[in-house]
Amino acid sequence: MNPAGYSYTPLTARPRGTWPNGAKLAVVVCVGVESYRFGDGHTEDVLADVPAPDLVNTAWRDYGNRVGAFRLFDLLGRLGIPPTVLLNTDVYDEAPDVLEAARKVSAEIVGHGRSNSDSLPGMSPEAERAYLADVADRIRAEEGQAPGGWSSPWLSHTSATLNLLAASGYDYLLDLRLDDQPVWLRTESGPLLAIPYAAELNDSSTMVGRSVLARDFADMIDDEFAELHAAAAHTPMVMSVVLHSFISGVPFRLRAVGRALERIAAAEGVWLTTPRQIHRAVVECPELFGE
Repeated sequence: MNPAGYSYTPLTARPRGTWPNGAKLAVVVCVGVESYRFGDGHTEDVLADVPAPDLVNTAWRDYGNRVGAFRLFDLLGRLGIPPTVLLNTDVYDEAPDVLEAARKVSAEIVGHGRSNSDSLPGMSPEAERAYLADVADRIRAEEGQAPGGWSSPWLSHTSATLNLLAASGYDYLLDLRLDDQPVWLRTESGPLLAIPYAAELNDSSTMVGRSVLARDFADMIDDEFAELHAAAAHTPMVMSVVLHSFISGVPFRLRAVGRALERIAAAEGVWLTTPRQIHRAVVECPELFGE
């Protein structure tokens, strides 16, 4: 059985309406800000099969917290797009200036594990519960409030993850795209809102994983936006774009991605927002989104 526990409702049967501010389409731009342990655990690599010690891929990833994150936050700040930072909390110790820059552009911090060398599969329920709580506690200590949302490292889960998230005080999940609207997931510990998360409009899976050119990725953003903006004329929808500081923060990619985001920011009927604001709007509008 699918542990996400969502029921089937076709788009054609949904109530008509808009977001509370009258917008048709909510747009969320996620920025992965990640940490990797050297030579241990999972990695994301641009060059395959580099023998240990792998300095090349390590340096490629480190570019994100030294340079790329600052460029992405500057771009998003100029466009009035509040970033949704998917944060490995080890970055608080390794690159605290990145979080200072995120706060200046009104970023929301979403829990993304301690390190991206980690993944939840293989953890016992007790260990996973402690891990989720540790991430929330660190963000609360640094930001003054606990994270409302979670995005799993490597988008991986155990059969207990969703229940443990709800039990640990998380309100929404950014891992799944089963719909173009937020969808309530049912867990033993209460409801958890799945906010659409792009597995393909994602620079990691697409530009690195599939070797798609930056200009082609920008075309994907343009096409997704045009289609959803038209489809959301009477039904409020969510579009997400997923970027990473060491991928889209690189100059040749940033230029192309930036042009696509500029076009979104200039469009009418668009709500440039964060998951916390979407969750609040959904809770306040049960007639549109149920519960």
